[in-house]
Amino acid sequence: MKNQPSRRKFIRQLGGTSLLLAAGSLQSFTLGESRERTIASGSGISSNDKIRFATVGLGIMGNADTDTALKVPGVEMVAACDLYKGRLARAKEKYGNNIYTTQDYRELIHRKDIDAIIIATSDHWHSRVTIEALNAGKAVYCEKPVVQKISDGLPVIAAQKKTGKTMQVGSQRVSSIVYKKAKELYKAGAIGQLNCIEASFDRQDALGAWEYTMPTDGSPQTVDWDRYIEGMNKMPWDPKKFFWWRNYRDFGTGVAGDLFVHLLSGIHLITDSMGPKIIFASGQTNYWKDGRDVPDIMTAIMQYPETKEHPSFQVMLRVNFVSGQGEKGVTRFIGNEGVMEMLDSGFTISHSIMSKAPGIGGWDALYSYPQAMQDELMKQYNQKWSAEDQKRPQKPAVSYTAPEDYDEHKEHFINFFEGVRTGKPVVEGPEFAFRAAAPTLACNDSYFQKKIINWDPVNMKVV
Repeated sequence: MKNQPSRRKFIRQLGGTSLLLAAGSLQSFTLGESRERTIASGSGISSNDKIRFATVGLGIMGNADTDTALKVPGVEMVAACDLYKGRLARAKEKYGNNIYTTQDYRELIHRKDIDAIIIATSDHWHSRVTIEALNAGKAVYCEKPVVQKISDGLPVIAAQKKTGKTMQVGSQRVSSIVYKKAKELYKAGAIGQLNCIEASFDRQDALGAWEYTMPTDGSPQTVDWDRYIEGMNKMPWDPKKFFWWRNYRDFGTGVAGDLFVHLLSGIHLITDSMGPKIIFASGQTNYWKDGRDVPDIMTAIMQYPETKEHPSFQVMLRVNFVSGQGEKGVTRFIGNEGVMEMLDSGFTISHSIMSKAPGIGGWDALYSYPQAMQDELMKQYNQKWSAEDQKRPQKPAVSYTAPEDYDEHKEHFINFFEGVRTGKPVVEGPEFAFRAAAPTLACNDSYFQKKIINWDPVNMKVV
């Protein structure tokens, strides 16, 4: 969105810090930059090779996705769908009067001049539109979470496998060079053996808490409310449930489906994990008491089992919509030799490594013993452990900041359209996306049902 600040803007928190990476990492980074420039130049793309897409859902992410998709060479917007007429009028203002607009997405998925569908609807429409679009032969870019309910995940995966059509899900940090560089260092043992991950998103304003600006003309005359609630129990028109849909269980997935899913996507990318086996969540509606039926503060604990890809580790997630530290997101990978802290535009790695010797004195029972015994214990300790053994090993810190003009959202769309054009696998297909989304949806189940959820991350089902 050209004239609006993005919630995913890069905050240059690490500006001016040094970059300490192995030569191999620096080399692969250079190749990655070159690759993006080559693709972005548009060379080799003929006018007959254009990918034509339509966007279904023109809210905040629908606009952001469309704007980003149009930055990729060889891509053209053909049509748009939204249930609110005002957004269809805006689409023509913004993208041209030649854009076809409709309130019925089915008109678009059956058009022969459309190759791909961007789905940025409320969460409760994700799986339905995705499956129908795939079955109609369209490539699909679907916003996260890929589904609203765990039971919808495997049918979406099956539809993509059956049709063979390209499908990308919109957790764009999966395409981020920051996470790719962090993964290289994690895999090289930069923090030792992983044992714990802390990840959080904090916000402190009404827009961040989903109280979006309402249009002046929202009504049953301008919104196709009946289509919006199609397949659900009848309910009267409610502008909040349409324009603030994230606040309601019937239409959204709460803070877990909106934000926990980003955190788990990054965690799974770096660790190559398929997911946790035990999930528990707690929360409350603390401040934004505006009729919403989902919490504005939620915490979750997840237990990840040992696999051939990673050791067992614990994950602690938090979202706080009324945080006194303001808007901030961080993920900390804690190992037995260091901590890797992921920030908006980069990461840092710091180290604290135990000495070979166990230590003596300080906050220790040593000084509670008779002096002669203390002297003897110190003598025995120094005979057993050398001066070198008693030192803590030192490793240099690492910090990395993404290039100033780097755009992970654009990179995610470049990857998607490459997949559409060439048939190559994308970075976030439905299986990866569901393995990140399902545990977050299980957080909602845990919160509302007040119980621990047991999850099978391999077969992707509740047990």
